[in-house]
Amino acid sequence: MSWTVATFNVNSVRSRLPILERWLDNNSKPDVLCLQETKTQDETFPLEWFTDRGYSVSFRGQKSYNGVALASLKEPSEVVFGLVDGDLRPFDTRAISARFGSLWVVNTYVPQGKSIDHDDYGVKQDFLLKTGSMVSTMAEEGEVLWVGDMNVAPQEMDLTNPKTKGNHVCFHSVIKEVFARASSDLVDVFRKHRPDPGEFSFWDYRVKDALSRNIGWRIDHILASPGLADRSLDSWVDREPRSWEKPSDHTPVLASFEGVI
Repeated sequence: MSWTVATFNVNSVRSRLPILERWLDNNSKPDVLCLQETKTQDETFPLEWFTDRGYSVSFRGQKSYNGVALASLKEPSEVVFGLVDGDLRPFDTRAISARFGSLWVVNTYVPQGKSIDHDDYGVKQDFLLKTGSMVSTMAEEGEVLWVGDMNVAPQEMDLTNPKTKGNHVCFHSVIKEVFARASSDLVDVFRKHRPDPGEFSFWDYRVKDALSRNIGWRIDHILASPGLADRSLDSWVDREPRSWEKPSDHTPVLASFEGVI
């Protein structure tokens, strides 16, 4: 029996409930649904909407920006917010991890970085390296999935115009090197199954007809520990929700596995 995970930067979970409802009605519900940029405080998170659909959901957010949520058909045995760094758990509205038996699912909304000469660019690098360290520790005891909006396009094929984006915070050589280091023990499940260029997960609102012209970026990723990647059946981008009324600028990315839980 297959098991499916989905990652989706919803760019406001409450605004995107019609999109989520239509998407879930049109498809089999993923076993784990990881959301980023929920943009709502915990007291206004639409908890009942998810529980009515059979999901156990954990979330941490703040007003107007950031926010992560992890919804699952099976209740996790443990949930951790933020990135464990000694006794500190910073970035608690940007990272959530849930354990299902011997499997950890880590859902992150990596800082965009603003510009390569901005302090936030250093914060982005630190976030990626700390996540990579945390994931490596988790992998010592079982399998790990690291998913989410990583705000990094790892290769030229992961964006439409790489020649003009050398100094972009999501494609700069430094951030690509940091991302490669942080994820060096993991497998890019999407690329395992979809090796060809031209598939993206984000189309900027500010670019006219970005979706129809396919001017996009692949910055939403599903990374798996090697043993888990070996059990992957497929991985794909579902472009359709990006074309619906009042969409997020991102669209869901999914992967299916056998023998996970």
